[in-house]
Amino acid sequence: MLAANDIELVFLPTHGSWLNWIESEFAALRYFALNGSDHRSHGEQNAAIGAYIRLRNARAEPKTNFAPTHPSARTQYPIKAA
Repeated sequence: MLAANDIELVFLPTHGSWLNWIESEFAALRYFALNGSDHRSHGEQNAAIGAYIRLRNARAEPKTNFAPTHPSARTQYPIKAA
């Protein structure tokens, strides 16, 4: 299934959260929608998070060249490794 869908599994170090792309998205969400805010209800907080996500998705582009200086970016993985 992985090969048929051109998916590559990459194993990350246990303490390498900065290598995980979703962590940068959570950091941006926290910075732009939550830090310094004083939401009076969960509804207001959800609206702020939803507004950020809609804004982010409208301007989204594919991630490329993430962490280019990390050694794993230069590793030559075997073909069809899983």
